[in-house]
Amino acid sequence: MIETINKNDWPLVRFIVAAHPEINIFTRQAKKTTALGPVMVATVANKLWGWRVEVIDENNFKGPRDKQGLPDHFVLQKENPAQVVGFYCGLTSTMERVWELAEFYHREKVFTIAGGWHAHYCPEETLKHNIDVVVHGDGEPVIQQILNVLREGSSLENIPGISFLKEGQVKNNLPEMLEVSDLNDLPFPDFGLLEYAKMKMYPIGRVRGCGMNCEFCSVKGKPRWASAQHLFNTVKWLVETRRAYHFFIVDDRLEEDLDGTIEFFRLISEKYGSWLYFTVQTRLEIAKNTELLEIMKKAGVRTVCIGVESPIDGDLRAMHKGYLSSHMLEWVKILRRYFRTHLMFIVGYPSMERQKAISPKEIIRCFTRFIRKAYPDTVQILLPVPIVGSDLRRRLEKEGRIFALDLVSWSKYDGSYPCFKPDNMSVGEFQEVGVKLMSRFYNPWSFVRIPLRIVAFLFDLCIRGWGDWCRGWKRDITQCGGHFLIRRWRKRQEKDKFIKRLEKY
Repeated sequence: MIETINKNDWPLVRFIVAAHPEINIFTRQAKKTTALGPVMVATVANKLWGWRVEVIDENNFKGPRDKQGLPDHFVLQKENPAQVVGFYCGLTSTMERVWELAEFYHREKVFTIAGGWHAHYCPEETLKHNIDVVVHGDGEPVIQQILNVLREGSSLENIPGISFLKEGQVKNNLPEMLEVSDLNDLPFPDFGLLEYAKMKMYPIGRVRGCGMNCEFCSVKGKPRWASAQHLFNTVKWLVETRRAYHFFIVDDRLEEDLDGTIEFFRLISEKYGSWLYFTVQTRLEIAKNTELLEIMKKAGVRTVCIGVESPIDGDLRAMHKGYLSSHMLEWVKILRRYFRTHLMFIVGYPSMERQKAISPKEIIRCFTRFIRKAYPDTVQILLPVPIVGSDLRRRLEKEGRIFALDLVSWSKYDGSYPCFKPDNMSVGEFQEVGVKLMSRFYNPWSFVRIPLRIVAFLFDLCIRGWGDWCRGWKRDITQCGGHFLIRRWRKRQEKDKFIKRLEKY
């Protein structure tokens, strides 16, 4: 007689995406999607015999909550206790929440793993906050090895690409980051492992690493990519198994493998036409490639997220962006003809020559003029963040300008707060530059435009057509929501008095 296997008796591995500490521009999107990395590692772990796997994304969570309104891990652990917990540490601003959760699971005698860029660059700090193992680089090649070691009770020392504590000392099994040798060998992401979540936008990707050298970015490594066919098969599988419709291609640079990108969208257009909805992020220069733009539109790309960064040439030189502002406006206008445009800016970037830094008024004037002429559908305006591992952080550390962590903690590293001493302005003025620019775009005039658009609907429909009316309608709705978000954020900051404390310091 064959004995029935009860998988509920298998030990559980829980992967956690920690909550954003603040209300910010990512809050709304985070409620309908998740991070791709933890799902990919969880998918690989789920293929190992003898383990159960789940993913908890605190930003997209519909389950039990504690008194602070955060996911209640006490209840989760009581109902379905985990023996191993893996933390996604790709965002510096979420690290304090990671430490809080790691302390709780440590008290529960749970083995903890951390992966992501922050943990990679700060392994000692991470291990000192109740983390047992830090994974450097891709997590897929190593997660099964770690779980096998835990099940067998053997040593971690033979696993490459990890850091852990041994006799109170950090042991690094490097010398280099782990990388998946062939991205085509990776399984399709299993979003069914997400618990208490509702997915509306599915993250997918085929490119890892970046060939650029932007000063503010910590994503390093030679670019590598899966085939266009592999990404197409991923989309096809998600459409068939989960009825997925909206996809976000998370690759930092869509155009990194240009031939592969064109081939992917060609496959999509042949199979689905423009029925699916794609959001992508890319560099501004793709506006020069008409072939790429045409096939993207034909395949259902609706929104492009573009790191414009700044209309000020001095900022672009310091960032090492590889282009100046002379053609930026022209490129944005070309892209607007094809897609909804989401422009991402960094305001108040620290100059390489501080004596030539311009005033806050001049910064606001330059940004306002560019945004008005570019007329994007949405914008994201953040302060520079000296994240760990970036050349910007190293430069500011040499100049002694970064605020100590006991003054500006990691939770403030989300682009909404000053993290270093700015050029030619106080920290209060520095923060207000970004808020003023966002307030000018996400303004209360949208309240007036929305009813006017409804009244003029039939007339506008006859003159410009449904597409232009609908695009303007969505833009006004988004601006209205953004206005309320900024108001909520301002009230919270007035109550917190963070800037006043920083200015006093």
